[in-house]
Amino acid sequence: MFLEKLIYQNRPLVEYALYCHRKGLLLPDIYLLDADAIAENARLILEEADRQNVKLYFMLKQIGRIPFIGKMLMELGYDGAVCVDFREALTMIKNGVTVGHVGHLVQAPDAALEMILKAEPEIMTVYSLEKAKRIGEICSRLGKTQDIMLRMIDNLSDLYPGQHGGFILSDIGHIAEGLERMRGIRIAGVCSFPCVKFDECTAEFVVTPNKHVVVEAAELLTQRGHGSLQINLPSCTCVKSLPLVSREGGTHAEPGHGLTGTTPYHALPGSGPERTALLYLSEISHNLGSNAYCYGGGWYRRGGLKHAMIGSSIERARVTPAISPLPDSIDYHIELEGRAEVGDPVIMCFRTQLFVTRSEIAVVSGLSCGEPLIEGVYTTGGNKADTWNTWSF
Repeated sequence: MFLEKLIYQNRPLVEYALYCHRKGLLLPDIYLLDADAIAENARLILEEADRQNVKLYFMLKQIGRIPFIGKMLMELGYDGAVCVDFREALTMIKNGVTVGHVGHLVQAPDAALEMILKAEPEIMTVYSLEKAKRIGEICSRLGKTQDIMLRMIDNLSDLYPGQHGGFILSDIGHIAEGLERMRGIRIAGVCSFPCVKFDECTAEFVVTPNKHVVVEAAELLTQRGHGSLQINLPSCTCVKSLPLVSREGGTHAEPGHGLTGTTPYHALPGSGPERTALLYLSEISHNLGSNAYCYGGGWYRRGGLKHAMIGSSIERARVTPAISPLPDSIDYHIELEGRAEVGDPVIMCFRTQLFVTRSEIAVVSGLSCGEPLIEGVYTTGGNKADTWNTWSF
């Protein structure tokens, strides 16, 4: 999906991946993140957000919840991490990364609530009165008040499977009344997901029905006296989409794929200015019939994988169609059209959700100045990995 742009925009990252493979520094089934390119993308997005008066939380689930990247983004001036679920929140807290928004899609479970609340997140999303009550009870015991964000939906909401949940807009009066009676919490924002999408037919960013639910809920809550609400309009946050977020009343957004230049918009020729900042490195395992097979583990079923580059150098490599596994299959291998030399490196680039894969992730800095350094190798949960070149000798 992004392979051609990767080679054009970030040749040093490709060359370094091939060097690491040649020297045996990295095993296959690993993602390589260009920290310098991520930092530059993040700076561009933040500058546009400042122009549009939109605050940003960064989302790292797509690239493995890596604290090194989180700390780098904090230094650039981001308002903290948006933690899509409790595991991400606990990883960030454990590693000293500021937690901005917790529960973007998954409410925190009871056993994790106190630890998360003690980390003083700026805001927490809830979509049940029961969860709000438990947050309030813990906060009352701790002598604090927690700002909460209401996830709102209605019967026209555009929700992805596995992400269903939220307060019903038509019940907003009853919901607000119940929350207003609770101690230890304060209604401080409204969100839903996704509120912004890229329309591939028109090649433009558009708002979804969810956006209208969020804005209407915010208006109703404001009428009840809840002022200065966060209006969080996430998905596909990047330089190009931020003016739309601002025009539609958004106060907050959450760049994820924008940080690596891998939103659907970035697949178009000439889109930007964000550069492609990641790749997937594998290796030819074997041939069978007329096709080759490389090691898998990092494939994501909605990633848009289309092509792979095979070969030890860009000049001598060939780009060939990649055949994605079926959605109900395990990606032990990824099939590539045409036979290939066993042991040759394979480079791919597609949309990612690394936290649902079994890959490892290497972070390289210094590519922009010709002095690359691997800052660490991580699991997709954001923990340092016991890499083979540490424990095999």
